[in-house]
Amino acid sequence: MRRRILLVDDEVPVLLTLKAVLEISGFDVDTAASAREGVSKLHTREYQMLITDMRMEHDVAGVEVIKAARAANYHPAVALLTAFPVAEEDWQEMGADKLLVKPMHTRILLQQIEDLIASHERKLADLGLPTTAAKPPAKPAAKKKAVVKKTVAKKAVKRTLPKKLAPAKAALKKKPVAKKAIVKKVTKTALKSKPARRRT
Repeated sequence: MRRRILLVDDEVPVLLTLKAVLEISGFDVDTAASAREGVSKLHTREYQMLITDMRMEHDVAGVEVIKAARAANYHPAVALLTAFPVAEEDWQEMGADKLLVKPMHTRILLQQIEDLIASHERKLADLGLPTTAAKPPAKPAAKKKAVVKKTVAKKAVKRTLPKKLAPAKAALKKKPVAKKAIVKKVTKTALKSKPARRRT
């Protein structure tokens, strides 16, 4: 399952460029070109992360989007994207987890997004809240069957190995020869041979 991000920015070129960069990097991305549209999308889908511009319909439109994200019961990570410098205490008071200043080098931006999602997931887990981390894909049925067969074969070898080693142990008691060589040879032979099927 790909992680889903909502991008909110009224500058369409910025929106489309950032969307393309994130999708190439493996994210599922929705976009909104206004605070109103962003708030609406936060109510209709679940997101791992929200990235919103500050100045859109008005100078603090981004705050409305952040408030909607904070009110959502799925607890997304929140980043404030802006070209204008904002004091740390100011963007934290707005409810953002991170400030992203544009323009930004793609590699640095992606690293900051990855770090924020990871730290946010840890914070949610510490608070006992449900996390939005992607679940690993389920193993295909064919792979599961192969794993089961391999496990059964290993158990059968473990059961038959002591019986195969018994003659070698008896020989060692009679003749003290190179113990390691005999044990190695018998073990190798036992592992190569298939275990006998049980009669039902």
